[in-house]
Formats: sequence, C-alpha cells, structure tokens
Amino acid sequence: MPGADPRALLDAALAELDGAVEVLTKLAEAAPEQTASAGTPEALGAERALLRAVFQHAPTPLFVLEQDGTIRRANGRAGDLIGAPPGYATGRALTAFVDLPSRAAVMSQLAAAARTGTARQADCRLLGPTGPFDATLTADVITLQDGTRLLVVTARTAATATAPTAKRTKGLVRAMTRRMDMVTAVTRLLLDNSTFSEAVTLQRCARLLAGDIASWVIIDVEREGLLRRQFVIGPTDGPAQELARKVRSLDPQPGSAPGQVHSAGSSVVLAHAEDPAVLGTAPDGTPLLMLLSATSLLSVPITDGGTSYGALTLTRTASEGRFEIADLSLAEQLGQHLGVAIRVDRMFRHRSAVAEALQSSLLPASLPDVPGLDLSPVYQPASEGLEVSGDFYDVFPVSGGWAITVGDVCGKGQEAAAMTAAARHAIRVMAHWNPDPADVLAKVNEVMLAGDYEDRFVTAKLAYLRWEGGRLHVTLASAGHPGPALVRPDGRVDMLSGGGLPLGLFPDADPHTEELELSEDDLLFFYSDGVTDARSPDMRYFEDSLADELAGLAGRSAAETARMVQGLVTSFSQDDLRDDMTILVAKVTSPPERAT
Repeated sequence: MPGADPRALLDAALAELDGAVEVLTKLAEAAPEQTASAGTPEALGAERALLRAVFQHAPTPLFVLEQDGTIRRANGRAGDLIGAPPGYATGRALTAFVDLPSRAAVMSQLAAAARTGTARQADCRLLGPTGPFDATLTADVITLQDGTRLLVVTARTAATATAPTAKRTKGLVRAMTRRMDMVTAVTRLLLDNSTFSEAVTLQRCARLLAGDIASWVIIDVEREGLLRRQFVIGPTDGPAQELARKVRSLDPQPGSAPGQVHSAGSSVVLAHAEDPAVLGTAPDGTPLLMLLSATSLLSVPITDGGTSYGALTLTRTASEGRFEIADLSLAEQLGQHLGVAIRVDRMFRHRSAVAEALQSSLLPASLPDVPGLDLSPVYQPASEGLEVSGDFYDVFPVSGGWAITVGDVCGKGQEAAAMTAAARHAIRVMAHWNPDPADVLAKVNEVMLAGDYEDRFVTAKLAYLRWEGGRLHVTLASAGHPGPALVRPDGRVDMLSGGGLPLGLFPDADPHTEELELSEDDLLFFYSDGVTDARSPDMRYFEDSLADELAGLAGRSAAETARMVQGLVTSFSQDDLRDDMTILVAKVTSPPERAT
C-alpha cells in the first residue's frame, strides 16, 4: 500500500510466520503419522520457497549472521546497501562493511546480542559503493528447530545509500579515464628516467600514485633475500608524514599481504579488508591497517614477468571507496612497468660497474712523485660510464729521466679497451729500453698492426723529460695526437701542432718529433680531443678558446689548471660532452738539485 511502513509490514509478516510455525509444530506433535505422509515434503518445500522469497525481496536490508558475526545470508536490499551482490557478502564478517571507527562498537553489540539473546542496536557508518554513510544496525537472535542460534541484523538509513544509475555511470567513466591517465603518466615517468636510479624511479612512481588512486602507497623490495620496506607515501600533512616514517621503519612480515604477494607472485585485492593485521602490526601491537585508517587494500607483485622484485601495495580510506577489479588490473600493469624499470636500472648499474672497473684498470691508480714536476690528471667520460673509453695516460721512469704519454683509441667498448691496454703497456715496455720516443711509437705501431684490431687506430704523445742543468729538456714524439699546449708563467701560450700518423693504420707511421726546453713555472698541458671537440649549443668549438683560457690560468698549480679547464669545458658544452675528456698537466717546479 502507498505510504505503508515497510518495517511495520515486515514485523507483521514475521509475526504471521511465527504463528504459522506454532500451528505446524502442534500439528506435527499431534499427528506424527500425518507429517510423514507423501504430501508433507511438498508443502514444506512450498513454505521454504515462500520464506526465501519474502527474505530476498523484503524492502529492508537484512543480514543473517553466524554467532561469530560471519554473514550467512544477505537479501537483495542488503546487497544494494553495500554495493555488491549478496553472494559476495556471504562468508565475510559483517564488520568488513563497517567503517573502521565503528567496527569495535558493532562487534561488541553483535556479541552482546548473541550472548544475551536480546535485541541490540548500534549506530555506525557503513561502507557503500560511493563512500561511507550513516546507518543504524539492529541485531536480534533467532533459534532454529535444531537449536542453532543465528543473528538477524536489519539496517536502517536516513536515505538510500545507492546513487542513481546516471550518477554511478558517470563515476565509472571518470574512474576509467583516471586509470588511463595514470598509466600514461607512469609510462612517461619511466621513459624520462634519465637518472637510471632504482630508488628515484620507485619514489617518483609512489608519489604519483599517492593521492590519486590510493591514499597510501607502500613499496617493498627484496634485498639480499629479504623483503625490505622501501617507500611509504601518503598525505602530505605533518601527522601523516610522521606516520609514514613509522610505517617505513617496519619491514613487511612474512604473513602480511605484501609478503604473501611477493612469495606467491600473485595479487591480492581486499575490497573490504576484514583482518586488521593484513599489513602487519606496529611494535606496540597496533595493526598498521588501522594506523593508516584503511578499509580497502590492494597488493600486486613488482615483476618483469620472470623475476619478482617486491610488492606494490595500495590502500584506501572509507571516504575514497573500495578497490575494484579494474583497479587490480591497473595496479598489476603498474607493477609490471616498475619491474621492467628495476631490471633496466640494475642492468645499467651492472654495466656501469663493469665499465668503471675496466676503465680503472686502463688508467694508473695514482701518478708517481717526479722530482721537479707538479703533475695532475683529469678524466671525465662522455657516456656516464656505460662504455669503456679509449683515452689513456701514464707517467713512468725511463733511462735517465721520466716519460709522459697521453693517447686516444678510436671507438669505445671492449675492443677499444683491449687496444687501449695493448697500446699503453706496449709504450711502457718499449720505452724501458729505447731512448728514442719516436722509435718507441714506431715499434708500437708494428704491435698494433699485428694485433688485428680491425679498423681501429691509436693517436698518442710520448714525451721524454730529462734535467740538463737547471732546465728541463723534453723530447716530444707525436703520432696524430693534438697538443700539448706550452704555457709560460707570463701568459704566453704555444699550441704545439703535433703531427705524425695514428698508430695501427699504416706500416710507416713516421712519428713526428719536437725538442723543448722548459724553465721553472713553465707548464705542459696534455689533452685529448674531448677537450677541443667540446661544442656549445650554438655549435662553437672549445678549441677556438682553449689558448685564451690557458693564458688566463697562467701561474696556477697543475691541479688548479686541470680542474678549472675541466669546469670550463663542461660549462661550455652544458654538460653534453661529445667525447671523453682527458687532461694531464705537468708544471715545472725547481730542479732536483735546488730542491734538495
């Protein structure tokens, strides 16, 4: 009837059913033989069907609970209230659909009703499809014929908890758009990962997700066989940041959702998180889920498809709604993106470490103390350590003095490294017995030709330095390598042309030779073409200004000169070096006799 109170109608219907139960019970006791007749089962079946229909289509949300609070049955209106089919609710605790602040009170009232057998009432906030809403739950006890006691819970709200169809459809479209935008944003972030840093990648991704599709983002990564907590990102206010630090200090426990997801390699989505300890507990026993005020949780493995690196866990509060299957699909996709990014980052770091170790083996760990000389080297790769450079330098003793060599091998990589090692060590070995640096380079050319290094070649400078009285005599042999520059203390700069052919190309290298006499405070500036070939954004070459820059640095120490030229080159090219930069500065101090 229009205007009739559904609750009153239901009470009346239940009263009628109670009367029917009494009548049937008396008939069964008075005429046992009749209850066993063939027609009785059909009649009882019809009554059960009637009761089921009344329960399912009752205009009030109804839950039938076991005494421990687990939902045994839920009718259609109850499903509408929580935004899920009644079958979804079956087997879950009723408190899973109650907002966290209200759960304890509801649990107590349900326990009291089960214990005393009298009706109990609790005001709370239920979790609906569009967020939490106020409701009043009334629990009463019924006893079945076999003595089983069940709880019947009715829910009463001030207004319907379900949004109109058009509004819900609009919300679904908005959620789909947001998920697509999130995938695009994360993909752009990963593609723009110029740092190749696993930590930076994970932290940026966590910050991107937090506040958009989840209130809290937790990333755990396996380190040395154990799952370790890496990042916890949530709201930006002060208390939330303090809470984030507290949760970040707690590694995931083996039985927690992240631990299980990582070990099993399968995702977990808890639209209504029933177990407060699903994320583990704080040292004082407080469940982390309650600390984060989370009512819905989603955890997926971070994997590249073959290796599981950890787990990505997202949580939402009651006001943000619950996670759905579409959110799970999005999170799994993001977990795979992160897994690939971690794999690439680790491969990059491994290659960089190998390249750095190989490069270190090609360069001297330190330069020797040479009497009467102030020495300072600089080496800066152009490719951030990804490939081994062909640049080399060395300082070593020879008969009657010392030798300085600087060179550059064409190309990069392992083959270039092999040729670099061969050239550097061949020069050192040949120079040990040969007093002529030009002849040394000519014999090294024979070694390079016999080495079958394909089309690679080596440019090199080899300088023999011997003190003659109070002056330093330099015999400089060149095989296609630029420089060096001779800087006088008064600012005069001579750019030595070098000459000769690179080693490893032709049988007759014909190294070029120059003789120099250096006095105190004179400076030799050796360099590779990474210095002269450096270009500015407007395509000017640093070679054009090298002499002027060196003139302005006259009188400085070897270390200052090397360091300042390095800074000038990187600033000139805006940190975009086109080739590896090697600098070796040798400044004349005082003759050994005067120094003693």
